[in-house]
Amino acid sequence: MNLGTPAPLPLAGLRVLDLSRVLAGPMCAMALADLGADVVKVEHPERGDDTRDWGVRIGARNTSYFNSANRNKRSIALDLQDEAGLAVARRLAAQADVVIENFKPGGADRLGLGYAELSASNPRLVYCSISGYSRATAEAQRPGYDLVVQGEAGIMAMNGEEGQGPLKFGVAAVDMFTGMYAGQAILAALYERHTTGRGRHVQMALYDCGLMITSYYGMEALLRDGDPPKFGNAHPAIVPYGVFDASDGPVVMTVGNNGQFERFCRDVVGRPEWAADERFATNTARSAHRAVLLPMVREALLAFSRRELLARLEQAHIPCGEVLGMHAALNSPRTEAAGLLHRYEDTEAGAQAVLSPPYVMDGERLRVRRTPPRLGEHTDEILRELQALEDAAAAG
Repeated sequence: MNLGTPAPLPLAGLRVLDLSRVLAGPMCAMALADLGADVVKVEHPERGDDTRDWGVRIGARNTSYFNSANRNKRSIALDLQDEAGLAVARRLAAQADVVIENFKPGGADRLGLGYAELSASNPRLVYCSISGYSRATAEAQRPGYDLVVQGEAGIMAMNGEEGQGPLKFGVAAVDMFTGMYAGQAILAALYERHTTGRGRHVQMALYDCGLMITSYYGMEALLRDGDPPKFGNAHPAIVPYGVFDASDGPVVMTVGNNGQFERFCRDVVGRPEWAADERFATNTARSAHRAVLLPMVREALLAFSRRELLARLEQAHIPCGEVLGMHAALNSPRTEAAGLLHRYEDTEAGAQAVLSPPYVMDGERLRVRRTPPRLGEHTDEILRELQALEDAAAAG
């Protein structure tokens, strides 16, 4: 569904061929699409992307999972096991600025869609390959799955409460981070192309990007020569920080420095003596004595309703907020005011919504120009455009 002519965007005119499926590659391609690129998503004529069968169904072939990673794209149905379908894919690659693929290593080469073959006829091509593990290692041929990498990269080990077993993230964080890192690398290669006139082969691995998620926890593990403790919703170095219960529900608050702690004690809970206690005078001291301080804080906060507590925290200039359910957050006035939810009428399923792009440029949020496509929705349109491009190139 085309939602009208968009305003000029940073990547307008850029052609992207999305040969990927599931999440990491499609997330990368969607980021480029949000920024204005024309992204053509190749899908099997019958199966489509795997995620068309995941999550809550929307109409005949779309789902909540598929729609989350495929806004602002067009879909072409091609069977890459058929020579005719492969020929069209090669023609599309010849006209593309970017190709994104996540076949098993060597799979694209066997189809004649690998970097070496495509770049030979299109040297300006930026080609992005996403795999499970580094192609420089003995594990290069292993299939990559977000959940497996969350375990192998130590992410599950840092998530959850102390004493709790391994716990995955609520979303496929490794896939999502890999898609965003891949998008950054593609943009860097496109920028370089202005100088060199040549593209690059960008190679991303889920494990590599998964390890990046460990961030400062990973650095601490190296310094400790062992795993750091887990703190759940709390912070390893800032106290009090995290989720706390008021009399009628949870709030989040972050008492991030000594001045905030003094105001918290005096103005929020009326316990100025806490701030004068040497055990709680600094963040370092409060962290060391968290077992003493936190039970007192929790007891004091239960004297307030959520609304009253948040008002007192805000008046004391202490960062805080409600703990909302996902549905409430998506439908909140805050989300509405920021323009983060795009509502539309699906011809098959009626009223629907997708998230809007997170990018704001010159004060304007980039919009959903195309809702997630139906399987093969744009096949004829894309083939006509491809023929026109080839005819123009032949003429001149």
